[in-house]
Amino acid sequence: MPEGDAVSSVPVLGGWTPQGNFVAGEWRTGGGAPRAVLSPSSGAVLAELRDASAGDLSDAVARASNAQRVWTDLGPVHRGKILKQAAALLRSHESELALIDALDCGNPIKGMRFDVNLGATLMEFFAGLTTEAKGETIPQVGGKLTLVTREPLGVVARLVPFNHPFMFAAAKIAAPLAAGNAVILKPSEETPLSSLRMAEIIGDLFPDGLLSVLTGGADLGAAICAHPGIAAVGLIGSVPTGRAVLKGGADTLKRTQLELGGKNALVICEDADLDRAVAGAVKGMNLGWTAGQSCGSTSRVLVHETHYAHVVSAIAAAFDAVRLGDPTDEATEMGALSTRAQYDKTLGFIERARKAGARIAAGRPDAGLPDTGFFVRPTLVCDVGPEAEIAREEVFGPVLTVLKWRDESEMLDIVNSLDLGLTASIWTRDLDRALRLTRRIQAGYVWVNDASDHYLGAPFGGVKQSGLGREECLEEMLAYTEAKTVTLVSAG
Repeated sequence: MPEGDAVSSVPVLGGWTPQGNFVAGEWRTGGGAPRAVLSPSSGAVLAELRDASAGDLSDAVARASNAQRVWTDLGPVHRGKILKQAAALLRSHESELALIDALDCGNPIKGMRFDVNLGATLMEFFAGLTTEAKGETIPQVGGKLTLVTREPLGVVARLVPFNHPFMFAAAKIAAPLAAGNAVILKPSEETPLSSLRMAEIIGDLFPDGLLSVLTGGADLGAAICAHPGIAAVGLIGSVPTGRAVLKGGADTLKRTQLELGGKNALVICEDADLDRAVAGAVKGMNLGWTAGQSCGSTSRVLVHETHYAHVVSAIAAAFDAVRLGDPTDEATEMGALSTRAQYDKTLGFIERARKAGARIAAGRPDAGLPDTGFFVRPTLVCDVGPEAEIAREEVFGPVLTVLKWRDESEMLDIVNSLDLGLTASIWTRDLDRALRLTRRIQAGYVWVNDASDHYLGAPFGGVKQSGLGREECLEEMLAYTEAKTVTLVSAG
C-alpha cells in the first residue's frame, strides 16, 4: 500500500457513517473541499467528508457565544453532573470508539480501548473540579470589600493530533467545558472519525452550539487562530505548528496552551537495574500505544559506557520480538504509522542515519512486515554521536537512538543541548543522584526508575520549545478562566 493508491471503500465501521461536521448543534455537510479518510493499516477508504468552511466556522462561533452564556448560568455543580454523564456515555461505547480509532489511526485496539477509558477518566476528573475555579478576597478598610472571581473566557478552540484521536478529543474539551466555556474542536484531518462519533454520542447533553466539531486541514486551523470571536486556542502538536498557532493568534492576542514535541532523554546510570532500565526504555517508546508517535516518548537513551553493549543488545532483542499487524487483532502489539507523511518521514530519518554511518541494531525492513499499510518495525539506531540528526531531531515514529556517556557533566550537556524539554527518565539506585539529576535536567516531567506513565492531577507539559502551560491538572482548567477584580464600597 505505501507504494500505491488507496483501495476502494469497504464497510469497516460497523455500519456507522459520519454525518458530516457537527456545527453549532446540527449536522451539516462541510462547505469546504472534499477529503477521503483512509485507514493507514489497509488503505481502505473509511469515509468521505467535506472540510468545514469559513462560513461553518463563523456559524459555530456565533452560536457558541450564545450557548456559552447558558452553560455558565447552569452553575458549576450542574456542569459537573453533565460532564459525568458524558463520560459515562462514552464508556458505554468503548468497543465501538476503540474500533474506529484502530481503523482510523492504525494503533492496536487494546491501546485504543485504554484511550477511550482514559479520555472518559480525564472528563470525570475535570467534572469534579468545576467548583475549584475559586477566587479570593483582598483585605480592605473603611467599608470596602475587594473580591477576585474567575470567569470563563467564552469561546475557545482545541486542536488535537492524529496519534490519540479519541482520547485527546474527549480529554481536551473537558477542562474548558468544566470552566464554563464553549468549545470548537478541530481533530486532525487524518483521523477525525472518533471525534465526530463522540459528538453524536454526547452532543445532545449540552446547550445547542456549545460544542462544535469541525474537520479540516491547516487552512481551517489558521482560520480558527485568526478568528476574533475565539478567545483561546489549545494545541497538541509539533513545534512548527505551535509557532504557527502563536503567530496566527497574535493579532487578536489569543491565549494559547501548547503541548509540543520532544526528543526526550532516558538516562541509564552505571548503578541502574539493567533489566528494569531496558524494559523502561522499551516501554518509554509507547510502541503498543502509538507506534512511537508520541511527544512524550523517551526516544534518546543515554547509557553509561560500561553498559552500552548490553543495553543495545537487550533493546534490539525486545524490538525484534514486537508483533506488528492488523490493529483490530487482539494479538497485535504494534500497528501502523498514522499517515503517509509520517511513514515517509520516518523512513527518511532511518535511511539518512544509515548512510551517515549509524548501525541499525534492530528494525530490518524485510522482517515480516504486513503487505499493506504504513508499517515500520521498531528501529534501534546506535554508534552515533550526540550531534547526529537522528540524535537531535524528533522522528515521531518507532525509532530509538542509543548514545553512550562517561561522566555526569558530559551526559547533562547532551541531555540539555536541545531546544526541547518535555519529558525525561532517570534510572539509578542512588537517591542523591536521582534528586541531583532531576534538578539539573531541563524537562517538564521527569520519571525516576519509570517512564511513560501519567497520573491524574500531576501537571504535564514542557519547557523551552516543548510548549506553554500545563495540562491534566487544575492549572489546565484555570487557564481557560479570567480573573476579575471587584471592589465594593459601602453606600452608608
